[in-house]
Amino acid sequence: MTEWREFDDDVASAPSSADIAALTSLAADLEALDYTVDGVGALLGAQAYAALGRGQLAPALLESRRILEGARVGAGASAGAGAGGHSAVPVLLWLLGETVAGKDLAAAFPRIGVAGLERLRLIECETHAPASNAGTIQETEGAAPSPQAATPTDDAAQRWRAAVELRPYGSDVGGNLWVASDLGSEQRPGPLRHDHVLGIGGASLTLAQTVMRSPVDRALDLGTGCGIQAFHLLSHARHVTATDISDRALAFARFNLLLNAPALDLDPRRLTERVSLRRGSLLEPVAGERFDLVVSNPPFVITPRTDSQNEAYTYRDGGLAGDAIVETLVRELPGVLTPGGVAQLLGNWEITEGTPWDRRIRSFVPAGVDAWIIQREQLSPVQYAETWLRDAAEHRDRGAYLDSFGDYLADFALRSVEGIGFGWVWLRRPLDARNLVRVTLEEITHEIEQPVGPHLAAAVRRNDWLAAHTEQAASGIGIADEFLLVADDVTEERHQRPGAEHPGVILLRQGAGLRRTTLLSTELAGFASACDGDLTAGQIAGALAMLLERPDAAFTSELLVDVEQLIREGFLIPAP
Repeated sequence: MTEWREFDDDVASAPSSADIAALTSLAADLEALDYTVDGVGALLGAQAYAALGRGQLAPALLESRRILEGARVGAGASAGAGAGGHSAVPVLLWLLGETVAGKDLAAAFPRIGVAGLERLRLIECETHAPASNAGTIQETEGAAPSPQAATPTDDAAQRWRAAVELRPYGSDVGGNLWVASDLGSEQRPGPLRHDHVLGIGGASLTLAQTVMRSPVDRALDLGTGCGIQAFHLLSHARHVTATDISDRALAFARFNLLLNAPALDLDPRRLTERVSLRRGSLLEPVAGERFDLVVSNPPFVITPRTDSQNEAYTYRDGGLAGDAIVETLVRELPGVLTPGGVAQLLGNWEITEGTPWDRRIRSFVPAGVDAWIIQREQLSPVQYAETWLRDAAEHRDRGAYLDSFGDYLADFALRSVEGIGFGWVWLRRPLDARNLVRVTLEEITHEIEQPVGPHLAAAVRRNDWLAAHTEQAASGIGIADEFLLVADDVTEERHQRPGAEHPGVILLRQGAGLRRTTLLSTELAGFASACDGDLTAGQIAGALAMLLERPDAAFTSELLVDVEQLIREGFLIPAP
């Protein structure tokens, strides 16, 4: 078994979580400032807040400066009046990358104080730096953020800038939370450091919304980063093991867990009772262990291999050629699952020239494992290179950008890659080797309902229900004796040419979940219209056979196969 130890290091370039009392004081100040998703939205106003979500900081910056100036002159009664009118201070500091005067910090954070914020390594001194230059000073990568050589004694001249981002997060599991991560290129211009710890990004939110949240005993968050998936897992798992290859990431995760301990139902002095933080690559830190649920937003980005390992970004680049990181996880994750255990992860996979999109990713799935893989997006090599070079702010240096772009295209050409897929992978270890195994791959690129996790869980239950009836079909039972209903969110559309006696196209549409649309034959439309729970599937099929003068057994059998697909996709559901 691989040796591991509980991670509790104090990493100099990450926030400090050593002082529990200081974290409690910080949380109290943040609450008093209403530094929450709703609070920031109300402070900035709808338009500025929406612009901030798009990465446009200017409207929020102008409004925050106006509010803070009003507080200084005693005119902030209407906006930002809570907490002495200094509610704009954390927004300016941690969301917008502005420098803030020490006297404003002291007024906004009376419990933790400026010195406490500095001890927690959330701020750093910027002597005599004008606010308009916030974020232009770069520290040496890997070194601890440190104050300038001399801290001025004049509070009016002393200014502070964010050492990290501290962002409010509106969680459906813990209410108002705060998440610390590294500053992005919007707040601190320039390329990201290569051990950058990503905050709440689109991929992490996607995974959180996708996970099926059934109660489990032990869960694994593989590649925890700042710990966002662990937050969610704690709502339905007795114990969470969170791993990462980066010491900095684990330090951020520990800080975030302890800062939000009350909301996450954690005892900060006995964190290991519910959370284990471990350093290591992929499954090495949990060798020999088994989990009921594994979630992972792994470093799946396909990046050209270079001679210098320092050129990789640990939060996104797995260090393996092509899509090998996703292949490795899909092949090996079932080995750490308990019988009936589930793994859910995000990933990229390569699509080679002239082959279907699903051929390669299908080949990763080991025998005897249930799998459901949904491709949500497909990019060309050019689009892919553009996306990830911009992600790390590498497009700012024209020469380096062209070199990196060429490396991407050459790397994909080496393997004849014509597309890169992105999507969700669900894997399950069957309870018993005798269980029927199902592998489903599909492409769903349209907008869906979020969070989609409950709908995915319902789909799995329907598939299990169908699998049980498939096993019974040999004895002549199957779904024929079951009562079915049309799902509540399903509507029917009929299209026909003007003057036509019958519709030429009949569609069923889902208004919720995966929002599928399916084309119906006339007989299948007739079947669906009769699914009100009064007749069994077999009785409805028999009545249609008589009506259409198709009394042969083949008609009924083929119709019920199509009905099973409608159940599988959620258009029809078993009656309670």
